[in-house]
Amino acid sequence: MKELWRSDNYVNVKIAIASEVDSINSQVSTEGGRAPYYLLFEDGKLVQSIKNPFRSGGGGAGPAMASMIADEGVKYVLSQHFGEKMIRALEEKNIQWKIVESITVEEALKDL
Repeated sequence: MKELWRSDNYVNVKIAIASEVDSINSQVSTEGGRAPYYLLFEDGKLVQSIKNPFRSGGGGAGPAMASMIADEGVKYVLSQHFGEKMIRALEEKNIQWKIVESITVEEALKDL
């Protein structure tokens, strides 16, 4: 599987980062579709925090989360892991994705 990511200018676009807790000091989540939170940034500033309603329960968390962040206008998403179904859903919605190392949300944002 290849990451879908281009090195563009990230001004005026929303970026979502999967997070373990509701804080930019949190580690980037090891789960894509079942990440506890998604932190949304625009122009490098935190603009929204989404508690993942699909974290527990049956299947389909990845595609459901992809739809939710697409509805928020997200164009780029980062996590330590994405499942195949979530990747397909992100690509169908023209959202670029990137897998990052075990770093904080703040570090991931700075590394863009």
